[in-house]
Amino acid sequence: MFRKIFFHGITAAILASVAAIIYNRIYFFATEVDFSSVLNTASLVGLNAIVCLLAAFLFWILQALLKRKGEIVFNFVFSIVSFACVIIPISLTLPLDVQFLNYFRGLQYR
Repeated sequence: MFRKIFFHGITAAILASVAAIIYNRIYFFATEVDFSSVLNTASLVGLNAIVCLLAAFLFWILQALLKRKGEIVFNFVFSIVSFACVIIPISLTLPLDVQFLNYFRGLQYR
Protein backbone atom coordinates (compact mmCIF):
# COMPACT_ATOMS: atom_id res chain seq x y z
CA MET A 1 0.00 0.00 0.00
CA PHE A 2 2.85 2.40 0.84
CA ARG A 3 4.42 1.89 -2.58
CA LYS A 4 1.17 2.78 -4.38
CA ILE A 5 0.63 5.92 -2.26
CA PHE A 6 4.30 6.93 -2.71
CA PHE A 7 4.04 6.67 -6.50
CA HIS A 8 0.80 8.67 -6.44
CA GLY A 9 2.66 11.34 -4.47
CA ILE A 10 5.51 11.39 -6.99
CA THR A 11 3.05 11.58 -9.89
CA ALA A 12 1.19 14.44 -8.21
CA ALA A 13 4.51 16.24 -7.62
CA ILE A 14 5.52 15.91 -11.27
CA LEU A 15 2.16 17.13 -12.56
CA ALA A 16 2.05 20.00 -10.04
CA SER A 17 5.59 21.02 -10.99
CA VAL A 18 4.76 21.07 -14.69
CA ALA A 19 1.62 23.14 -14.00
CA ALA A 20 3.60 25.59 -11.82
CA ILE A 21 6.31 26.03 -14.46
CA ILE A 22 3.72 26.59 -17.21
CA TYR A 23 1.85 29.12 -15.04
CA ASN A 24 5.14 30.86 -14.22
CA ARG A 25 5.95 31.25 -17.93
CA ILE A 26 2.43 32.48 -18.77
CA TYR A 27 2.55 35.00 -15.91
CA PHE A 28 5.97 36.23 -17.06
CA PHE A 29 4.83 36.77 -20.65
CA ALA A 30 1.58 38.43 -19.52
CA THR A 31 3.15 40.87 -17.04
CA GLU A 32 6.85 40.94 -18.03
CA VAL A 33 7.78 40.72 -14.35
CA ASP A 34 10.52 38.18 -13.63
CA PHE A 35 10.26 36.53 -10.21
CA SER A 36 13.10 34.06 -10.89
CA SER A 37 15.37 35.74 -8.32
CA VAL A 38 12.73 35.10 -5.65
CA LEU A 39 11.31 31.75 -6.76
CA ASN A 40 13.12 29.96 -9.57
CA THR A 41 12.24 26.74 -11.42
CA ALA A 42 14.25 24.51 -9.08
CA SER A 43 12.41 26.01 -6.10
CA LEU A 44 9.05 25.36 -7.75
CA VAL A 45 9.91 21.73 -8.46
CA GLY A 46 11.41 21.17 -5.00
CA LEU A 47 8.50 22.78 -3.17
CA ASN A 48 5.95 20.76 -5.13
CA ALA A 49 7.88 17.55 -4.50
CA ILE A 50 8.12 18.17 -0.75
CA VAL A 51 4.47 19.13 -0.35
CA CYS A 52 3.13 16.25 -2.45
CA LEU A 53 5.31 13.65 -0.75
CA LEU A 54 4.38 15.01 2.70
CA ALA A 55 0.71 14.79 1.74
CA ALA A 56 1.20 11.21 0.52
CA PHE A 57 3.00 10.31 3.76
CA LEU A 58 0.23 11.91 5.84
CA PHE A 59 -2.37 9.96 3.85
CA TRP A 60 -0.47 6.72 4.45
CA ILE A 61 -0.19 7.42 8.19
CA LEU A 62 -3.89 8.24 8.48
CA GLN A 63 -4.85 5.15 6.48
CA ALA A 64 -2.70 2.98 8.75
CA LEU A 65 -3.99 4.50 12.00
CA LEU A 66 -7.65 5.10 11.23
CA LYS A 67 -8.34 2.36 8.65
CA ARG A 68 -11.87 3.21 7.41
CA LYS A 69 -11.95 6.91 8.40
CA GLY A 70 -8.40 7.75 7.25
CA GLU A 71 -9.41 9.00 3.82
CA ILE A 72 -12.18 11.21 5.23
CA VAL A 73 -9.86 12.72 7.86
CA PHE A 74 -7.15 13.32 5.23
CA ASN A 75 -9.60 15.04 2.88
CA PHE A 76 -10.84 17.24 5.72
CA VAL A 77 -7.30 18.20 6.82
CA PHE A 78 -6.20 18.76 3.21
CA SER A 79 -9.22 21.01 2.57
CA ILE A 80 -8.57 23.09 5.69
CA VAL A 81 -4.86 23.51 4.90
CA SER A 82 -5.59 24.39 1.24
CA PHE A 83 -8.18 26.96 2.28
CA ALA A 84 -5.76 28.47 4.82
CA CYS A 85 -3.01 28.72 2.19
CA VAL A 86 -5.34 30.85 0.08
CA ILE A 87 -7.00 32.94 2.79
CA ILE A 88 -3.93 33.87 4.85
CA PRO A 89 -2.09 35.78 2.07
CA ILE A 90 -5.33 37.45 0.95
CA SER A 91 -6.13 38.61 4.48
CA LEU A 92 -2.82 40.41 5.02
CA THR A 93 -3.12 44.17 5.00
CA LEU A 94 -0.40 46.29 3.49
CA PRO A 95 0.67 49.56 5.11
CA LEU A 96 -0.97 52.54 3.42
CA ASP A 97 1.65 55.12 4.39
CA VAL A 98 4.50 53.62 2.34
CA GLN A 99 4.97 55.06 -1.15
CA PHE A 100 6.64 52.00 -2.70
CA LEU A 101 6.51 48.63 -1.00
CA ASN A 102 9.19 46.10 -1.88
CA TYR A 103 8.90 42.79 -0.02
CA PHE A 104 11.19 41.06 -2.49
CA ARG A 105 14.64 42.61 -2.02
CA GLY A 106 16.24 40.68 -4.87
CA LEU A 107 13.54 41.58 -7.38
CA GLN A 108 14.52 44.23 -9.91
CA TYR A 109 11.74 46.02 -11.76
CA ARG A 110 12.40 47.08 -15.33
